[in-house]
Amino acid sequence: MDEFANVLDLVGVPGRARPADHEQVTVFADLGAWHGYALPDPAHAGGFTGPLYVAEEYPWWLAKVFSRLGLTDLDTGERVDLVLEGADALPGRLRQVCVGAGLTVTLGLWYTSHRTAVIDARVRHDGQGPRRLAVSWTGALLPHEYAPVLRGTDTGIAADFRDVRDRQAFLSTADARFEVSHDAPVITVVTGDGYRTDRVAPLVVAGEARLTWQESYTFTAAERDRLTPPAAPTPRDGAVAGPAAPPSHHGRGAVPGPEPSDARWARYLARALDGVAPDRRRLVVKAVSTLVTNWRSPAGALRRDGVTPSLSSTTAHGFWSWDSWKHAAGVARFDPALAASVIESVFDHQRDDGMVPDAVFFNRDGANWNERNTQPPLAAWAVWQVYHAGRDLAFLRRLYPRLVAYHRWWYDARDRCGFGICSYGATLDAGNDTDKAVAEAATWESGTDSAPRFDDVTVLPGRTGFTLDQESVCLNAYLAAEKDHLTLIARAVGSSDTFPSRTVASYVRDRMFDPVTGWFYDTIDGQPLVERGKGIEGVIPLWAGIATLPQTVAVRAALLDPGRFGTPVPCPSVSADSPEFTPDRRWRGPVWLDQLAFAVEGLRRAGFSGEAEALTARLFAHADGLAGDAPLHESYHPLTGARQGTPNVSWSAAAVLLMLKG
Repeated sequence: MDEFANVLDLVGVPGRARPADHEQVTVFADLGAWHGYALPDPAHAGGFTGPLYVAEEYPWWLAKVFSRLGLTDLDTGERVDLVLEGADALPGRLRQVCVGAGLTVTLGLWYTSHRTAVIDARVRHDGQGPRRLAVSWTGALLPHEYAPVLRGTDTGIAADFRDVRDRQAFLSTADARFEVSHDAPVITVVTGDGYRTDRVAPLVVAGEARLTWQESYTFTAAERDRLTPPAAPTPRDGAVAGPAAPPSHHGRGAVPGPEPSDARWARYLARALDGVAPDRRRLVVKAVSTLVTNWRSPAGALRRDGVTPSLSSTTAHGFWSWDSWKHAAGVARFDPALAASVIESVFDHQRDDGMVPDAVFFNRDGANWNERNTQPPLAAWAVWQVYHAGRDLAFLRRLYPRLVAYHRWWYDARDRCGFGICSYGATLDAGNDTDKAVAEAATWESGTDSAPRFDDVTVLPGRTGFTLDQESVCLNAYLAAEKDHLTLIARAVGSSDTFPSRTVASYVRDRMFDPVTGWFYDTIDGQPLVERGKGIEGVIPLWAGIATLPQTVAVRAALLDPGRFGTPVPCPSVSADSPEFTPDRRWRGPVWLDQLAFAVEGLRRAGFSGEAEALTARLFAHADGLAGDAPLHESYHPLTGARQGTPNVSWSAAAVLLMLKG
């Protein structure tokens, strides 16, 4: 694991309870836990930063370091001043080494379940005779008006959360609790927002002694009842006595299985790194780590494991549909079972009419849940990606009827004229009560809401709900690809169903391509909207495999042209020769790695593997921090490579795996 130490810089301590965009600290989480940790700076040695916890839908820092280890030599009465000698983030665990007064203290943190992290402290003394040490832990809540209440317990300390129904704070978390439990008798004294826990018996160190405690974040009493008490780790590093870390539980609160953390992560890396060039191995591990940290387990209305956009976001802590399709395709490269759950976590909320909501959250009736629209149809593609990786035919059989219902919904709801060509739109929803609201939801449905092609849209009544007046090239190319994948899935499950793609593919080729500019566009009444400029959506027909060879050659030329899409970081969301090209404005110039991955795959599919590799190499050479320890960001400046938007973004991580793993 040391080969991949610190692929992400996790060192930092928060300045306040509410995370701020300008002071992001990247954290580590695992097994779908709703709380994560970082590495401390020297001033906070002896504990791990945090935790950062998701209060159902919003993140907060509980403390700078909630459990900080303290040692006092009982023979001299002097407190041991622990000095940080080193701190590392390894795949699946955090580690720090502290020294002081002839002692070396090595702390490790890893997860044993979707609710619990374990911390193991090894205290070593190489001198003559045993050392008798008093052991304590201290911590204090970061102040804010909604802070939980501390109380001592028989095994340590608990923070009980208050019922606060404010979307800027946290929602109905009155039963939630963060709790620290130790493996030996302790006494805890709480003073205001701080506490001190003392181990009753001295720690006698003759060579090496160990301390173990676990830190759990639970939402319900039933979850707490399933927790196992802390136990000393077994000699195998990373495993704990009793139930250990599962490869993934993926279901409705399943009991953890027998696989230790280190073994699971070794399996992840073996799959993810297979065939990867040596100079890109650390980037692959960074991508895997990002996806795993953003994994959330069942809680509230979320019935099974899924992947959120980013634990570093202040709001993105639900499951989005097209995000999930892409997340699943990336996760399938190292854990097909988890990838299957990512897809099913969204389909759990499919409506009776077949529509899949845009976003689902912990709270079914909360402000963030959105059924005003869906998102681009990549579901069958994602399901096939997962099946290809894991060969789980039962998964394929479960999903097939849901995929068919979703595909048919698109034509029932978004094929306004009944000709087999669709437009983005909005549902009959209380939130879609004005033309402005409908247009907003319809552009959200595209996933590229602020793109120039939507600057002047008209809302029309649809067959059910509403549609825009323009037919979108990406939507219809995605639907053509869905038909091809649905046919593959039908054959695999033994169905004779067919999903002909000829009509939509012909329309995209014949009506949506402009031979003069050599690009694909949205259309109104069959006429390409050339005047709105070239957008990255024009590459999707290559990805879907429906462009002709001359069209592919023309698009390839634009992708490689420095004055169009061949910028230093390639494939900006808007061509550099467009009057609307604005590199620091969402979907009007920044490079989104998922769209770049589609372009790369489109070139590969057409036989232009060299050009695809050239785009990939240019990204890795010019995108800031991609090859170093910086987090994977939401987007990148196409000219300077500067990181933009939210850090630690899952679909960027998934796109990296798609580009490097094929």
